[in-house]
Amino acid sequence: MMSVAAARQRCDYRLVNRSHFGDTIRMPQSLSSAGLLTALAASLISAGWPATSTLSAAEPPAKPVLLYSRCYNAEGETRYLPDGTFKEVLTRLREHFTVRVHSQPLTPAVLADVDLLLIANPSDQAVAGHPRPHHISPGDVTTLTRYVERGGGLILMGNQENHNLEVEDVNRLLSHFGLQFTNLYTDAKQLVLPKSTPMVGGLRWAYYTGNLVRVLPQHPAHPRALIANDLAQKPLKGSRDEDGILLGVAEPGRGHVAVVTDSGWVTDDALSGKGIGGVAIQEQDNWEIFLRLARWTAGSHAANGH
Repeated sequence: MMSVAAARQRCDYRLVNRSHFGDTIRMPQSLSSAGLLTALAASLISAGWPATSTLSAAEPPAKPVLLYSRCYNAEGETRYLPDGTFKEVLTRLREHFTVRVHSQPLTPAVLADVDLLLIANPSDQAVAGHPRPHHISPGDVTTLTRYVERGGGLILMGNQENHNLEVEDVNRLLSHFGLQFTNLYTDAKQLVLPKSTPMVGGLRWAYYTGNLVRVLPQHPAHPRALIANDLAQKPLKGSRDEDGILLGVAEPGRGHVAVVTDSGWVTDDALSGKGIGGVAIQEQDNWEIFLRLARWTAGSHAANGH
């Protein structure tokens, strides 16, 4: 801890960064430690510093709010639970976002202060012994479209077949952003992304199987591929390798949308390199890719030169 004498010595200084202030501030030799900051503040004000200046550290800026919504996941669904296979990614996200997790209906009030909405593998069918899951309704389409167009961010992640993925109603929402899920699949592979790729160029994506995204041409939301499948880089297991988009983005209104064709790529086992389904891709940058994508959709960065 600094002594009072040392503190006095450090407070005896000249305001070198303000050329129109030439006075040297000297603290009284009899100053007690209790009055040191008060006297320093008074001296600064008398030398011309604004009276509103504070000597305490500035409050850190508020973190953007990320909502991981389970609204469209069936009750009893064990995939991508916040305290299960998504525990690690949500823990890491808390360093950068205020993270919320719930299954409440996505009303305008719920979304009012949300910067980024994350939806993973919306369910098609009920889990045995549980009610039918809520699908994206026409009212939800209106609410979510308005949320994005007014500046909200959305990451929606699909999956491969046999993962209870609902597509038809999801595509009604995605059509407002010029994007669509398809029933064409690419098996797990490591994709080294070209350095020219906006936002994520040069990174390595451990992709664990999913459906392709189709872009609707001449759509006002400016949909486009962020990551397209590279047929020169072969699947590590399986033979499916479709030409098309694995991660598409759009910018409707003031908002940002990212549609990813795999939900497993940010699970605990994917991030650790342990792998999924008998495929382990240890050399990968999945967390960095997801973080950059989350920041962009939340409005922190631009994905291209626009």
